Amino acid sequence: MRRGFGIVGTGVIAAIHADAIAMVPDARVAAVTDVAVGAAAAFAAGRGCAAEPDLDALLARPDVDVVSVCVPSGLHAEVGIRAAMAGKHLVVEKPIDVTLDAADRLIDAARAAGVALTVISQHRFDPGLIEARRLLDEGALGRLVLGEASTKWYRTQAYYDSAAWRGTNAMDGGSLMNQGIHYVDLLRWCMGPVSEVTALCATQTHQIEVEDTSLAALRFASGALGTIVASTSVFPGFAQRLEITGTEGTITIEDGVLVRRAFSGGAHEPGGPHGAAAAAGSNPAAVDVASHAAQLEDLLTAIEAGREPAVTGESGRATLEIICAVYESARTGRAVTLAP
Repeated sequence: MRRGFGIVGTGVIAAIHADAIAMVPDARVAAVTDVAVGAAAAFAAGRGCAAEPDLDALLARPDVDVVSVCVPSGLHAEVGIRAAMAGKHLVVEKPIDVTLDAADRLIDAARAAGVALTVISQHRFDPGLIEARRLLDEGALGRLVLGEASTKWYRTQAYYDSAAWRGTNAMDGGSLMNQGIHYVDLLRWCMGPVSEVTALCATQTHQIEVEDTSLAALRFASGALGTIVASTSVFPGFAQRLEITGTEGTITIEDGVLVRRAFSGGAHEPGGPHGAAAAAGSNPAAVDVASHAAQLEDLLTAIEAGREPAVTGESGRATLEIICAVYESARTGRAVTLAP
């Protein structure tokens, strides 16, 4: 069955969604909409789809089965709830929203409407992460001891000045909520639930109301420890990095590539080629479309099979909960305990 997608919001990330949809068999972009009508018309003309004047018009289209929510982060739940109530399946860009209350309302709306909801965490579909999860599931690393997630990127002030919502608490969040969130998700996916967070946040190099640098120490429910570093102040921008250490070895992933695996039995294997800096580290539009496409294809398969997508709304909420705990700990100067 061919599924039609409607894209809400036609900014930078919408182009990634459109390219990803084009890679998925039996999927197409049926229509787009944006509060900037001219931007939607130009986007539609370039993609050979319809441009609708508003969200209601897009949701009324019978050929729109799935809605990609590509609006500013603080509007994700608002748009997603309206789409769910219209009976549309949902692809929500990260984060699921910027508050846990909004995330809960969206998850509840999708459940009540009986529609599928996935939150973009495309790096779970990167080859290096698939291999990492295989090693973890097989117990190759032994008991997990330490997990580290690092996003050291660079964004100019012009990036934040390019839209009024960027760098705001209400609509965007800071370097952790916007840029670091993917590797926070991967850290939790690999290491398990987090039980305690202690953090520091600062605005170091930009004129914005949110942090551009954050540092957190984590205790996982398993007893393992971890760290998170996220910044948009690190020139010129480097590869995102995830390192997992257990009693039997260590694996390191950089920008989705498993670059190192070392086991106590003596095996030290490079995982693949990698560079010192990542394109996305300095360019917000430099995103690997293939992993987005894989996540969209998983959603469509889940719809057909009547199962949950690989990345659920609850997964998106769990990652958001960690980020909110980082912000709360940095604000109060105290450790934050997360419910099991």
